[in-house]
Amino acid sequence: MTRPSTPRRALLAALTLCGGAAFAAGSHHGPHGEHAATDSAIGQPGVAARASRSVRIDMNDRMRFSPERLAVRQGETVRLVVRNTGQVAHELSLGTLQDLLAHRDQMARQPGMTHAEPNQITLAPGQQGEIVWHFSRAGTVHFACLIPGHYEAGMRGEIQIRSSGQH
Repeated sequence: MTRPSTPRRALLAALTLCGGAAFAAGSHHGPHGEHAATDSAIGQPGVAARASRSVRIDMNDRMRFSPERLAVRQGETVRLVVRNTGQVAHELSLGTLQDLLAHRDQMARQPGMTHAEPNQITLAPGQQGEIVWHFSRAGTVHFACLIPGHYEAGMRGEIQIRSSGQH
């Protein structure tokens, strides 16, 4: 077997690098800004076997989540069963409002991103998936679809986490 000539090797190396860059632009892994997906401000990924309940959230082409608001208890682990009932792709991303807005801006600059973080799920039309999340702190966790234009059209919601002392 013969080795490719130097110009051919350079071309192969360039194509390999370009192919990797194209894939990286369409995929999205890792934290946004200062806060990672496991930021304690919004909780942590949960263990499915410890989920106290499942809540279904539908995403639709009216650019809405149903329901748009949820209430959970501090310390509760919940399985969010997310279903795309629309005809276009949608996503659900959990985060602080600040992180979601920063991520929205990043997605506007890099359309076509997909996600592999435990606090995010992107679904094609008709698909269903889940996020299992442990809500460790009282307060508000926001969720949104950050596909360009969807947030602006109203595709966002809130999860209120009641402190363990509240009923």
